[in-house]
Amino acid sequence: MKKLILPFIGAVFLASAVTVTLYLISDRLETTPEISLDTIDGRKIEFHSLKGKPLFVTFWATSCSVCIKEIPHLVKLYNDLGKSELEIIAIAMPYDPPNLVIELSRRENIPYIVALDINGEAVKAFGNIQVTPTSFLIDSAGKVVQQNTGEINIKELRLKVKALQKTTTTIS
Repeated sequence: MKKLILPFIGAVFLASAVTVTLYLISDRLETTPEISLDTIDGRKIEFHSLKGKPLFVTFWATSCSVCIKEIPHLVKLYNDLGKSELEIIAIAMPYDPPNLVIELSRRENIPYIVALDINGEAVKAFGNIQVTPTSFLIDSAGKVVQQNTGEINIKELRLKVKALQKTTTTIS
């Protein structure tokens, strides 16, 4: 009996790994979706208007400990580089109550854009986001150059943003 169980467990594990890999590969986004979202301060942000500088988009939730851990690092990156060099948009997941998003954003003194995705438009447009944090680094032309699920490496992100800035400066 044991001889049959081990190969079966191995096959199930392999099938699961292949399914997850195919899921992650199939949902790769190539360009910035043409959507608009409401921000926590009552403005409407249109993604097509953000071209011209690198853009970092992160999907997060107030219940996500990794997301909360990333906030101070993103705040520092944003403050170090300045709004003229990098735009950051943190999109709260549809299940996140707006009052909690606003409260946490104020408590953490988030200087970058925090948007609400109440009806799930952004989640769908960015490839049916299921896991937080999920992030996208987008170049000045609107092309997605990196997609990440899970905790970001802030040092690597900083280097990639600086490289994108050089490319943007060279093109301008």
